[in-house]
Amino acid sequence: MAPKKAKRRQQQGEGGSSNVFSMFEQSQIQEYKEAFTIIDQNRDGIISKDDLRDVLATMGQLNVKNEELEAMVKEASGPINFTVFLTMFGEKLKGADPEDVIVSAFKVLDPEGTGSIKKEFLEELLTTQCDRFTAEEMKNLWAAFPPDVAGNVDYKNICYVITHGEEKEE
Repeated sequence: MAPKKAKRRQQQGEGGSSNVFSMFEQSQIQEYKEAFTIIDQNRDGIISKDDLRDVLATMGQLNVKNEELEAMVKEASGPINFTVFLTMFGEKLKGADPEDVIVSAFKVLDPEGTGSIKKEFLEELLTTQCDRFTAEEMKNLWAAFPPDVAGNVDYKNICYVITHGEEKEE
């Protein structure tokens, strides 16, 4: 029987299992497989520069520089098949803090405990402190997590997506 998710995360953070498939739940592996299939435009089982160029073009990003595509492909140690693709995601997620740690960090900014923060306040912090967000990064954040009509941002949902990779179903 597969270990529980929390145990997998703990193992992963400590160097964990050498089997990349044990790092994820079956539903997550299926989602990554679907993403891999979309990116592998020529269906040869390997993500190449041309695949990346084509999938970016379908999303409206035309004229991506060859150097940018090469840098993306070079993040892998060799040809990007599904196992390498999955390993890359595992490595990116390896250092991520658990959801409760990230929520606790946001709670400092929410003394009333409402579960939300004013958009303007969060934007000011993210664009003026430490690793500052660019205008494009802010645009992407608000596209992914639009504030409500009162201008509040649900930080608990942001934390969930950071740690689980998808929005909560309500």
